[in-house]
Amino acid sequence: MADASDTPSGRDYRETVFLPETPFPMRGGLPQKEPLILDQWGDLYATLRATRQAQKAPLYVLHDGPPYANGDIHIGHALNKTLKDFVVRSRFLLGYDVDYVPGWDCHGLPIEWKIEEQYRAKGRRKDEVSKAEFRQACREYAAGWIEVQKAQFKRLGVVGDWDQRYATMDFTTEAAIVGEFHKFKNSGQLYRGSKPVMWSPVERTALADAEIEYHDHVSPTVWVKFPVTGATDDHPDELLSFRNSTPSVVIWTTTPWTIPANRAISYGPEIAYGLYEVTAMETGLEFEPWAKPGDRLILADKLAEEVFKAAKIATWTRLDDLNPSGLECAHPLAALSPGYGFSVPLLAGDHVTDDAGTGFVHTAPGHGADDFEVWKAHGHHEVPDTVDPDGAYYDHVPLFAGLKVIETEGKKTGKFGAANGAVVEKLIEAGNLLARGRMEHSYPHSWRSKAPVIFRNTPQWFIRMDAPLEDDGTLRERALAGIDATAFHPAAGKNRIRSMVETRPDWLISRQRAWGTPLAMFVDKQTGQPLVDADVDARITAAIAEGGADAWFTRPDADFLGAHEASRFEKIEDILDVWFDSGCTHAFTLEPRDPAHGYVGDRPSHWPADLYLEGSDQHRGWFQSNLLEGSGTRGRAPYDAVLTHGFTQDENGEKMSKSKGNTTDPAVVIKESGADILRLWVALVDYAEDQRIGKQILQTTVDAYRKLRNTVRYLLGALDGFTEEERLPLDQMPPLEAFVLHRLHELDGQVREAYRDYRFQDVVRPVLEFCSNDLSALYFDVRKDSLYCDRPDATRRRAARTVMDEVFMRLTAWLAPLTPFTMEEAWTTRFPDAGTNCARVIPDTADAWRNPAEAERWAGVQTVLEIVNEALEAARREKTIGGALDAWPVVTGPADAFAPFDGLDAAEVFRTSGAELVVGGDAVTVEVRLADHPKCARSWRRVPDVGSDPAYPELSARDADAVRAWDASRA
Repeated sequence: MADASDTPSGRDYRETVFLPETPFPMRGGLPQKEPLILDQWGDLYATLRATRQAQKAPLYVLHDGPPYANGDIHIGHALNKTLKDFVVRSRFLLGYDVDYVPGWDCHGLPIEWKIEEQYRAKGRRKDEVSKAEFRQACREYAAGWIEVQKAQFKRLGVVGDWDQRYATMDFTTEAAIVGEFHKFKNSGQLYRGSKPVMWSPVERTALADAEIEYHDHVSPTVWVKFPVTGATDDHPDELLSFRNSTPSVVIWTTTPWTIPANRAISYGPEIAYGLYEVTAMETGLEFEPWAKPGDRLILADKLAEEVFKAAKIATWTRLDDLNPSGLECAHPLAALSPGYGFSVPLLAGDHVTDDAGTGFVHTAPGHGADDFEVWKAHGHHEVPDTVDPDGAYYDHVPLFAGLKVIETEGKKTGKFGAANGAVVEKLIEAGNLLARGRMEHSYPHSWRSKAPVIFRNTPQWFIRMDAPLEDDGTLRERALAGIDATAFHPAAGKNRIRSMVETRPDWLISRQRAWGTPLAMFVDKQTGQPLVDADVDARITAAIAEGGADAWFTRPDADFLGAHEASRFEKIEDILDVWFDSGCTHAFTLEPRDPAHGYVGDRPSHWPADLYLEGSDQHRGWFQSNLLEGSGTRGRAPYDAVLTHGFTQDENGEKMSKSKGNTTDPAVVIKESGADILRLWVALVDYAEDQRIGKQILQTTVDAYRKLRNTVRYLLGALDGFTEEERLPLDQMPPLEAFVLHRLHELDGQVREAYRDYRFQDVVRPVLEFCSNDLSALYFDVRKDSLYCDRPDATRRRAARTVMDEVFMRLTAWLAPLTPFTMEEAWTTRFPDAGTNCARVIPDTADAWRNPAEAERWAGVQTVLEIVNEALEAARREKTIGGALDAWPVVTGPADAFAPFDGLDAAEVFRTSGAELVVGGDAVTVEVRLADHPKCARSWRRVPDVGSDPAYPELSARDADAVRAWDASRA
């Protein structure tokens, strides 16, 4: 705008220009403002629920998968809880009453370890502390972290029923978990079995499949000879002649430490085997091979050559076919100790293949699931115990008593011990090692301690997957039916969890630790069966509800057993797997507050939940444990839909690690940029896949945030003083306003559908594009002159402000779940007394706004506009013009290119002082001419009617009229 010295009258017209005015600043200052907004909200969740219940809104339930109460939240927590908050807030926005109770997992090994560390720092050993004192220390530790994490989640802007949060260690919760356990006990689905399970010597407990992760590991490999000692009549003497050399069955294994536990060799009935004789060894070796000419070896034909290569055998002769059925062998260590003097039979097993190894599988029934099953299938019942809970050989194991398989103390904790090496040396001494090597492969580790695990035969408690239930189905069948009835987001999650449930073994639920919910039951010493007595169960759960899990361990058995003779029963003191704990969360969080179950209160829920939302790893964890628990006790899954997200990596796509220094701390992001930046990052990523985050990515997010903030800021400034009297009816809207209303209608449908389907990226990206392309690059730019310079009652200006009001009302609603702090600030800036923006629903959008014809028109207009803008920009660079208002472009092109301009002012669209559209030629071309007219001192347009009003000789007619009205209003 010109100042007074530029105008003949000497008047400064800047005060007459309706420039946007708003206290909403350009810079967000989110780290300072967000805590203030949190304080203003107070108990926002209670406000939202009360509002929707007063509206009799339909109920929507999101059940929270509990984070572990151990340490500050990390970026994975932030992603997960923010996605949940998107769900909660968007369902409120869509008009639902939303039940969401945050919860915490509190039991388990990580907390035990922390407490053990604390005791060690004070010079006390865990076994010197009473279990009651130890559990109390664990409870206090978890309680402290619940409060820390709760505050961190609240700072993210997460709304929920924090006052009624759940925790698996609450007394009433522990009682409820025991009650769920009793349902399995009493239905006959529970049994005690002795079988090999994943065992962590470091943690001294069994682990379930969901607690295992696989890491690359280098293992020793050995080819071991089992000398044949006998056979049935099916084997001709000439094949097994002992006159020259006793033939040996050769096995291959990556776990030499399991050789002392060997009791059989498994073979594949469909595999072709042969009897081979060594004729010559390789020469020029730096060591003497263990094989020698004349050795007779029994191998799978497909693998024989690989075995000979490993053993440095140069030539050999295949003597004949051989059927392993009926063979018996000596244990390879039999010559060194009578403790291995038993016979080793060959057993047919479907699990044996000829893909690798020798075609024979060394079978230690105490250390492998397949080994155990084939041993039992052939009528064997005794399973040897060779390794103790600490990962060391028992004293009764010949040659190796006390040697460690896994180190459990000192600096080498979690490393393989001396067992493997000792066994290999004894095999050499016995003359039965054929070859050895090393192999890198994927090996199971505990996902908590990161230490290797072993298969170990132990008595544990299991829930049957395939036992017939009352409806003649099985737990597995119920669970599979539950999966088929569940909606998965993304859909691929269904096949993933289904394949896991189809093949999973019986559910191992017992653990040998201190900090957890007990398997609170008694077992009849004579029958080995759990006691089923409703009165006993009721006394147990009542005691735990009053005193927590400690009541089970400290109170006399007689308090629970009543008239039963205590000496007749064994009290089980194992604790439940933490997955069983969290698998019960639906039972004590949702069901007691479901009106269908008799609940009366102000915050109802319903069972099953509408949605569970966790990381994709929970297909084997929380999703599955809830599925099994619900299916086993209630006949169906406790959820109708499951949503999964990927994992967060650094900017290079690498796993985050503190040791690498590539982590992103959500607390740092919030402190430096604000929670809305972190939330916007979550909204922008495809959460179904693994996401990336880092400084550069966050800077891109900040740039996107600025676009949103500046759009809202411009709207607030442009709408300063807008009233309902100024609103213009739809039938009076100019074409450009009709187009923007059409875009609002179009986006409204997209946003609602995207929120319903949990596609948050499909909310924010189209809205960002709308702000950048439709609003900033077109609408605001075109209407800027009208907003600033038209008189307030001008139809065009009223239309613009009416439409901008509609845009503001929708943007602040659409974006409220994603960037709630910023939208709250914008809303309360304009409507300080209208209540919280978070309680709004998306405004109804009239179908009359739908206008495909205007959308088609403006697509054509923008095609020409892009060409004109390029020409104007070139003219600016060449300094032909100073700005667009200096130009009067002549645009030439075919008639159909200009058809969309019918009824429009081309100069207004081009933001120039004037324009000419000339029909001609096959393509649109632009000649940028100077606007050869006086410059309006107020709007800076160069138009012919400048000076046409003698009262305002330096103004255009439009501006003179506006100033006259402005002067009159202040007279």
